[in-house]
Amino acid sequence: MTANDWPYPAHTVFNPGATNFRGKVLLLARVEDRRGFSHLTKAISEDGVGNWQIDAVPTMKPDLDSHPEERWGIEDPRISWLGELDKWAITYTAYSRGGPLVAMALTDDFVNFKRIGPVMPPEDKDAALFPRRINGKWALIHRPIVTNYVPGAHIWLSYSDDLIHWSNSRVLMYARRGGWWDGGKIGLCAPPLETAEGWLMIYHGVRHTAAGAIYRLGLALLDLEDPLKVLRRSDEWVFGPATPYERQGDVADVVFSGGWVMDDTAGLLKMYYGGADTCIALATASISDLLEYLRKCPEPKDEVNY
Repeated sequence: MTANDWPYPAHTVFNPGATNFRGKVLLLARVEDRRGFSHLTKAISEDGVGNWQIDAVPTMKPDLDSHPEERWGIEDPRISWLGELDKWAITYTAYSRGGPLVAMALTDDFVNFKRIGPVMPPEDKDAALFPRRINGKWALIHRPIVTNYVPGAHIWLSYSDDLIHWSNSRVLMYARRGGWWDGGKIGLCAPPLETAEGWLMIYHGVRHTAAGAIYRLGLALLDLEDPLKVLRRSDEWVFGPATPYERQGDVADVVFSGGWVMDDTAGLLKMYYGGADTCIALATASISDLLEYLRKCPEPKDEVNY
């Protein structure tokens, strides 16, 4: 999908969250208007491929009266089904005057939203919840920019009892250094997916080149009961910009996924992603193939010194 498919004027559509909703596939797309500010709009499809029914007006707009942290837009949602609450949790980036921060909202129908508000201070983004408590705690993957401890843009993990107050924050996975494809910064893509072998995680890595940054995707596998334990991490990127719609657009050479859904009938994982910050695209893979690939990946070393 592109802005040309939208029922109202938009500059670009990209980076959707995704979930299964009442037997259909639901995307919550980031829509950038012609001012440069973003909001979220849902699109629903029977098969997750075509015939998208797109809301005629924005589904979730910045609420400036009650949430001034959304002053410059809301961006890049991730969607997690929380069975314990019988609701979906949407984690998204609120672009505040102080910088981007992680905010959260809950919904049971994608029409009415209960905003929890900011759950992390600036500068922080690329966040998603695990779909269930782990050892009695909610767990959140996110990506702060830090200047002390281990400076850089790494993937962190924090815990909470109530989805509001977060603590026990630790680095989950480090950005590598030097010439690695993920040597600039890293961040979570779609929410972690539970498998029998561990939490399947897809993340983006950035490499800065003389021609600009390149965003590519890699895989990792986390322990089911201790997700701070990274069981496997791909040395190579597994998905990168190759087609014209991924290499040319508002931001060239970017693939960025905020959501995936399982098609149990076909045995496929459907990954929805933004291409060049300009369009929404779809890629599929067999989850068994991904896990087989990860089994051959090395166990992580001391990543601080990569």
